[in-house]
This record gives sequence, C-alpha cells and structure tokens, in this order.
Amino acid sequence: MKLLIVDDEVIIRTGLSTVIKWEENGIELLAPAASAEEALMRIPIECPDIILTDIRMTGMTGLELSREVKRNFPYIEIVILSGFDDFAYAQQAMREGISDYLLKNSRPGDIMTAVMRVKQRIVSRREAVLQEVIHQTAFRWKQLDRFLRGDNLLTERESEELLIYYPELRLGSDMEKLELWLVTSASPLTMKEETESEMNEAAAMIRNSLGCVILDWEYGWLLIFRRGQPGAKRLVKASMERAERVYNQPFFAACGVWASNVVELRESLRTAEHTASYRWLAEEARMLAYEDIKDRKGMQTVCTEEVESKLTAVLRSGSREVVKQWIKGELASIRQDAEATPCSVQAYLHSLIVGGYRWLERAAASVGQSMPKLPQLEQLDIKLLTANPEETLQQMLLAIHAQYERLNGSRNEAIDRTVAYIREHLADSLSLAQVAASVHMNPNYFSKLFKQETGKNYIEYVTEARMEWASRLLKETPAKVSEIAKRVGYEDMKHFNQLFKRYSGETPSQYRSR
Repeated sequence: MKLLIVDDEVIIRTGLSTVIKWEENGIELLAPAASAEEALMRIPIECPDIILTDIRMTGMTGLELSREVKRNFPYIEIVILSGFDDFAYAQQAMREGISDYLLKNSRPGDIMTAVMRVKQRIVSRREAVLQEVIHQTAFRWKQLDRFLRGDNLLTERESEELLIYYPELRLGSDMEKLELWLVTSASPLTMKEETESEMNEAAAMIRNSLGCVILDWEYGWLLIFRRGQPGAKRLVKASMERAERVYNQPFFAACGVWASNVVELRESLRTAEHTASYRWLAEEARMLAYEDIKDRKGMQTVCTEEVESKLTAVLRSGSREVVKQWIKGELASIRQDAEATPCSVQAYLHSLIVGGYRWLERAAASVGQSMPKLPQLEQLDIKLLTANPEETLQQMLLAIHAQYERLNGSRNEAIDRTVAYIREHLADSLSLAQVAASVHMNPNYFSKLFKQETGKNYIEYVTEARMEWASRLLKETPAKVSEIAKRVGYEDMKHFNQLFKRYSGETPSQYRSR
C-alpha cells in the first residue's frame, strides 16, 4: 500500500516521513511532494493508494488537488491535514470525497489510525471487486460449459449472451473459423499449491497470445480461439509440455472440426472428444486433428481362425513371457492398420479374450473339470481395451494362461503357493530362505524346483514381478519415482533405476513420460 505526502513546508514533510513508522504497518512511503502540482505529475507514474495532503499550500490548494485526483483517479483515498480547526473546511473536504480530516497538531498515533482506516477501506474494496470478478468468471464459465455439454438448441438470444461473455468467440466475417482443442491426461489431475501459480501463468500466456478461451475439462482443459493465428499450434504444444512438467505425466491434444459460429462449437467438442479417443492408436503423435482420422472405416472386429490358433498355441506354451511378447506384436500390428478406430480395436481385442476363454472351456472339459471362474473377466471394463490395451490384454490372457497351467497340472502346487506369496509381499524383504520356509522346503531344493517350474531362477522372478508392479505404478499414479522404488521393495534408488532400465530399456522417468 503506497502513501504520498504532499506539503509545501519541508519541516512538515520531513516530520511526517520520519516520526511515524509507516513500514511497520505495511505502508510503503513514497518520496514526499512539495506541491500539489508536483503530486499531479507523479501520481500516474508512482500510483499511490493514499494521499496525505495539507489544505493551504503555495499554488494549488489541497482541496483543488483532491478535486483533480478524484476526477482522474477516483480509487485513490485522500486524508487532509490542516492547521485550521474550521468545520467549514471539513464540510468542503467531505464534499470533495476526502476520506478523513485531521489537524496538523494531531498526534502521530491519530494520523496512523486515520491512515489505517483508509487502508482497510481500500483492502475491503479490492476484496469486493475480486469476489465480483470471481463470481462473474464462474458464471461465464458455467454458461459456456452448460452449452457445450448440453443437447438443447441454442437460441439467438443465448448465442448473443455467450458472445457478450466471451467476445473472443465473435467472428468478424464468414471466412473466419473457431478452433477447439481438448488437452487431456490419461488420469485425474491433482493441483498442488506450488504448481497452481505456474499453470495460471501458462494459461495467461496462451490467453493473451491467442485471445483464447480456456475452460477446465475432464483431466485437462478446453482451448478455443480464432483459426489462422500465427504460431497457434506451437503455443498449444508449449502449454501442453508445460503441463507435463508440472504434473509429471503425458498429455494429448485433440482438435475438433472448425466452427463457423459459437453454436457449432458443440460439434467441435464432440469431434475433439472422438479424436482424443485415438490417443493409444496415435502412439508417438502428441497432437491429432479430426481431419486426420475422420475417414477411417475401422479394422476387422473379430479375430480370424489363424490368429485364434496362434493365440491358443501361445497360451499352451507355459511361458508368461511368450504370452506378453505375442500381445506386443499383435498390438503393434493393430497400430499399423490405417483403418483402425477405437471401437473396432475394442471389439477385436474383446474377441481375442473371448477366443482364449472358449479354448480354456474346451481344455477344462477335456480333462473332466468344470470351468473355473475368472474374476478378471467378470470385472472387465471393456473401455480399458482402448484406453490401456496392453496392460488390460495381459491381465486377461495371463489369467487364462494361469488357469490352463492349473488344469494341466504343469506346476507344482507348492510353487503356486510360493508365487502367490511373492506377489503379496513384493514390498517386503523376500530372501530365498524366507520364501522356502513359507512352503516348508530346504532352500537348495526349493531353488532348483522353482527354476524347473517357472523357467526363471528365484531372483529373476522376484525382480521381474517388482518391475511389473513399478511399471503399473509409474503409469497409473502421480507418486514420485523414489516413493515407487520403496513401495516395490528398493531403498537404493540407483539400484532400482539400473534394474528398471535393464527390464524396460528405459529409465523410470522416460517410461512414465512416453
């Protein structure tokens, strides 16, 4: 809060500046002015919040100064100091909008009290203005949000109201278009206090550069601006990359069809959401426009007999790694299909799961056993087949693979119990002796049997299981890498990073960001 003292008597100016401890009360004291004329020249530059002035001065009087200040800077509060104890002066001062009227012989404490009253009035006024701005902004956002999410036709009056609230959306000619971008993450965002200012700064940058409307949306934001502005796509990408640094997770930007007016923005949003569903299919592309995918017809939705035969051979292989590698290859082939759409991919992957399950039913019947229940299949959210296909397909097909091994009696029951024990205690210290004791075996015999039944030695198996868990945590949670390392049983970060890179070919940070 800035204070400017105006008095033509140097002794008064000096006394008011030095006797009263302004800084201790949150007042920044500007260099005093020796006349009203000097004050008027300095006010636009130094922007004081409060003026403390004498009434009678050489040249322009304090009342004349107050009149000029209130005419041009009505938000500035003025306190009059006078050597005249005259009610008429006080009355005139009040008519000029003066905040307070004090005698020059007032004690420093009285002067400070008057200035603090004025300061509190300024603070209250600013808070009221801020609350009004917040209220108006929230109201505007609600109106646009309601329109974009709704299905009712927009009347001409409602359309004009939106343009009043958002003049940035008003187009100057039939040749101009509006461009809508949906920038989203794959998981919910948690705004922390230390990141809020950085994201507000990023929003202000793009808003000022593009005249951009920004709305909070599921897992991200909507950006709407006039098409054809130089560097617009680059700015959208820059804001997305900044969000990735702040939230430490990848974002994807999808553009809908161009809108000729505010009413057509609803269709822009629908097509942007459809484009965003191509996030997995787009792979390396971080930004995608509806124009790029609108003509896709969709891939085959049911796997062929040849593919189903390959799948059953993989499930009979007895190796989880073989199953995983086959899934990677199948998904890579899908991504290369120029006609693939999220819906057709979802249907095709579901057909693979159904084919594997039917094969398992036949295998159970062939050995006279009833079909075991698969909780993973019963709880499957089919949308995950397009949102996170590799992990979802692995979960389902490995569950089928494990049930087949049990039916086939290919694994020692004690090893089955051991595998379950390991996966339940990955965060704990898992020495070979400790795990062998859990199934009442000699450690040396257990080690040989474990390698024979799983195809891996004990350390390899535990490390792989921990790396699989770490991979899920890196993709699905915002937890720090150091926290994830501890959760999967590693206190030494360097050792964890080395193991993870050996397992995935990337550091934990690289794996999370791709």
